[in-house]
Amino acid sequence: MEGSRSGTFRVLRHRDFRLLWCGLVVSAVGTWMQIVAQALLVLDLSHGSAVALGLVSLAQAAAFLAFALFGGAMADRVDKRRLLIFTQTLCLVFAALLGVLSARHVVAVWMVVILAFLQGAALSFDQPARAALVPELVPKEELFNAVSLQSIVFTGASTVGPALAGFGLAIFGYAGNFFANAVSYLGVIAALIAMRVPGTGSPMRTANPRAIREALATVRADAALPALMGVFGALLFFGPSATLLIPVMGKEVLHLDAQHIGILFSASGVGAVIGGLSLASLHDPSHKARIVLAAAGLWALALCGFAVSRSFSWSVITLLLVGLFQVGVGATTVTLLQTRVPHQMRGRVMSLNTLLIMGVRPLGDFPASAVIVGIGAPLTAIASAVLVALIALGVALRPAVRNA
Repeated sequence: MEGSRSGTFRVLRHRDFRLLWCGLVVSAVGTWMQIVAQALLVLDLSHGSAVALGLVSLAQAAAFLAFALFGGAMADRVDKRRLLIFTQTLCLVFAALLGVLSARHVVAVWMVVILAFLQGAALSFDQPARAALVPELVPKEELFNAVSLQSIVFTGASTVGPALAGFGLAIFGYAGNFFANAVSYLGVIAALIAMRVPGTGSPMRTANPRAIREALATVRADAALPALMGVFGALLFFGPSATLLIPVMGKEVLHLDAQHIGILFSASGVGAVIGGLSLASLHDPSHKARIVLAAAGLWALALCGFAVSRSFSWSVITLLLVGLFQVGVGATTVTLLQTRVPHQMRGRVMSLNTLLIMGVRPLGDFPASAVIVGIGAPLTAIASAVLVALIALGVALRPAVRNA
């Protein structure tokens, strides 16, 4: 029992957080099953069109850009647990609807695009509320541990979900994967219903531009948050995502088959899990900004290592490090956001994090893909890494930020 109180998973002894975390693990596996199946479905329907895949990503990114800040404002004004039950139920309905359309063989690309937009809109309210709920489930001194464990849920599921998706497609087809994802949302909904956390939302008020301006002003007023969020945002925007870089490098540079490319994806996911568990094992370290800046620099080095790699084994190692250090930047930035702003502002401020992850990254992949066409994937990755490293270095030279 002592190990659980001082070890990596010590925060799971808190009942409500344990319920939420376990429910999210189940749901994340289902989400990855849908991600893989939906991408293959769109390619099938569009006869291999990458543009169609881009439209689906753009639709979801557009929803986050339109609603994420309002979602954060809403999370500060209602019972977060009830809001999450509502948004998770909506996501369940959207996944089930896609399953029905696929089972009846009437699904079209435009339908997938619309459902992607609707799901993005629902998650724009879901994710800020989820992030803002965590500090209400654990003591402040264990928040870093909780956020670190939270950070590995989705990336950790990427080591299992895609493989299950392959089996699901072979046995049940597209519809089976979508229905499986719908069922997986029940894990989170059941956990939320079973929680004992009291409602902490203020009386219902409409999310409005003033509330959003208050969130932006809160972040700007902090001595460190704007710069650190800038580093995280630069990594997300300028750094090509795994879904863009790995297939291109795998096929055109490393000349790998689909099975080995899948292993590269898993390597990045394993690295993210190791990174999250490593952070979770720390006991609320001081000077968290130094972790963000050091991890950003090491991420850049790892990405350069992958860019120059011409062997499969070296690519696996460098991608594992890319995933590890990216979690170091992201999870620590989230912890700083949650601990350096007033309690009543957490939902609104966490919506900025949602906007970065779900809105900025897909937008960054569009110019990155154009640069890849012009100069190739290796040089694009190196240029991205150097740019992010320079930004992190510039921030590290500011003592007020470095010592946060």
